[in-house]
Amino acid sequence: MITEVCRKHSDELFRTSIIQQTSFWSNVKNRMGFETLAINFKYGEIDSDILVVIQSIDIDRAIAYVPYGPEITPPEEERGAFLEELSECLRSFLPLNCVAIKYDLCWESFWETPPSAFAQEFRMNFNTIYSNFQKCTSNILPSNTVYVELDTTPEGILNRMKPKTRYNILLSERRGVEVKEYGPEFLDTWYSLYCETCIRNGLVIHDRGYFDTILTTNASETESPAEVRLLAALHDGKPLAALFLVITGRRGSYLYGASTSQDRGLMAPYALQWRAMMISKEKGCNEYDMFGIAPKADPAHPMYGLYRFKSGFGGEIYRTMGCWDYIL
Repeated sequence: MITEVCRKHSDELFRTSIIQQTSFWSNVKNRMGFETLAINFKYGEIDSDILVVIQSIDIDRAIAYVPYGPEITPPEEERGAFLEELSECLRSFLPLNCVAIKYDLCWESFWETPPSAFAQEFRMNFNTIYSNFQKCTSNILPSNTVYVELDTTPEGILNRMKPKTRYNILLSERRGVEVKEYGPEFLDTWYSLYCETCIRNGLVIHDRGYFDTILTTNASETESPAEVRLLAALHDGKPLAALFLVITGRRGSYLYGASTSQDRGLMAPYALQWRAMMISKEKGCNEYDMFGIAPKADPAHPMYGLYRFKSGFGGEIYRTMGCWDYIL
C-alpha cells in the first residue's frame, strides 16, 4: 500500500544513481522551460519519491512524463497494481489538462525478447482495477543498456573485457591518444563532432543549448546532485571523440558520445571509454552505464554497431520494460 503521498521541493529528491530522477535533472528540465514535480511517498515501510516532468502535447493537453521512474521495484506479480495505485495517487498533483502519465520504466523486463503489445499489456494489467496501462509503440530513453562492474582493480576490469576491446584500449595508448577534460569552451568542438555522428547514424540532433544546459547546471546544494564531465580523446591535438560523463550516486553514465570518422585506426573511442570508467571508479562508483544498445546481437538492427562496441567492455546486458502510458 502507498501512503504519505505529498509534494516536496525538487532539491529534496533522494540521492539515486538514476540521472533522470535526480534534483540535477529537475534543474536541467526547468532551465529548458519544463515544469517538474517531486512527489514523496511511502510503499510499505520504504520511503521513496519520484520526479515527474510535465510536457505539453498541444495547446490544450499535456502528459506527465516519468523518466526511468519509479526507482523502487515491487515484486513482479505486484508491478501493475503498484503502478496503478501510484498513478491514482499522482492524479491530484497533476495539471487538469494532463491526459496520461508516461512511465519510462527502469524495471528489468520480464522478457529477453518482448512478445506482442497485447501480451505485454495483459501481463502489466493483471491484478489492476482499471486495466489502464498501454504499451507505447516506442521508447523515449534507451530500454537496453550494458552495466560494467567497477568493483575490482583496473586490471580485473580489463580482464573481463573481450580480447579485441582490451587490445584496442592498449593500442590507442601506444599510438599516443590522450584523454582530456574540458569545460564550456569546448562545446563548439563537441557539437561539431556530435552533429557529424548524428548525420552518419541517422539520429535526431539536439540543439547546442541542450548540451550547454547539461554541462553548466549546478545541483551541488541538493540532496541528489550530479557531477558532469566533458571528456575528449585527442591525437596530436586533434579531437577524435568526446563524451559526457555524468556521475550520480555510485554510478558513472556515458550519457552522450560523438566521434569523427577520420583516423579510426587510432581507436580513440576505446581510450575515451576506458578513461571515463577510471574516473568513475576514482569517484567511488561501483558501476558504469554504457547507456543504450540494440536488444540483441542482430546485424540487421540499426544499433548493432553500438551493441558490438559496448558489449565488448565486459558488462552485463540489462533490458528494461520501456515506455508505458497510464490513461487518466
